[in-house]
Amino acid sequence: MTIIIAAGGTGGHLYPAVALAREFLRRDPATKVLFVGTARGLESNVLAHERFDLTLIGAKPVMGKGLFGAVTGLCAMPVSLWQCLRILRLSRADLVIGVGGYTSPMMILAAAWAGVTRVILEPNANPGMANKSVGPFAQRVFLAFESAANSFNRSKVRVVGTPIRKAFLEGIEQNREKSGLPHLLIFGGSQGAKALNAAMMEGLSELMTQVPHLIVTHQTGGSDHPRVADLVVARAGAMTVAELTACGKPAILIPLPSAIYDHQTRNAKVMEAAGAAVVLPQSSLTGPLLVRTVATILRDPERLRVMGEASLSLRRIDAAEVIVRECYALMGGHHDVNRSVGAAGV
Repeated sequence: MTIIIAAGGTGGHLYPAVALAREFLRRDPATKVLFVGTARGLESNVLAHERFDLTLIGAKPVMGKGLFGAVTGLCAMPVSLWQCLRILRLSRADLVIGVGGYTSPMMILAAAWAGVTRVILEPNANPGMANKSVGPFAQRVFLAFESAANSFNRSKVRVVGTPIRKAFLEGIEQNREKSGLPHLLIFGGSQGAKALNAAMMEGLSELMTQVPHLIVTHQTGGSDHPRVADLVVARAGAMTVAELTACGKPAILIPLPSAIYDHQTRNAKVMEAAGAAVVLPQSSLTGPLLVRTVATILRDPERLRVMGEASLSLRRIDAAEVIVRECYALMGGHHDVNRSVGAAGV
């Protein structure tokens, strides 16, 4: 079986897609997985590290780039569609998965034109225009948040959570031991966060005064695993929220204000509404404010415990397995070498 996954741009699109690809391969090692992306995002570096094949197309962003950018993006669509049709023909794909971003729409449209089974995955609470625009052409829409369901045909929707890499989940169990000292993790997602870094550096000295013996792990760029920290300060990307809830970690979330559809604010508000997070807008973020918020939470063990339980209540760690089973069911099950434990249970 051959699967094409259209995903790229940020870690929020790529890492759920990688988790999904790994689950297909775990289920059937003979599966061929081909990623489709562009030269503009993280996909070349990430997928080379993950040892997945990547084919590039000429898709360009339409939203958030001004009039000239929008026209350029629209003009690139016919060429991108032709490239996607060619990829489908050469790969003889059985399934296409779109994970949002400007790479995904043309691939889903090409799959619909060619009659290839096609699904989309939307990992954010506020769906992007890419997924919403091709929702009518998808046969199934997998969502991480119930709040996104109104943007799609409800009969196609399955709310399953965000696929998380097995290595991350296994790491949670392997890193349960703690030093007994309070531990704060600060990380800004796959591309870092300058505003968060600046606020932390401004307030670090005062924080260490207010919370003696505090262990601070500050990741300034790249990815990290919030596995053993007592409290996490982070952005609110889809992958971050999924991993926080998988670990049952309380958080202070500072959503990225420049996200086109403000999806990080919506993701953060879901956590906050459940009692698992405190949301600080970047517009009001300062070192002293961050220090006060962190210190207040860390000095209240009961609040930490309650926030951790609330985070854990949002946990969904079976998303990849559920999506894979349903994809096999959509294809009729004839590709499923493990069908005795697979599609029949959907």
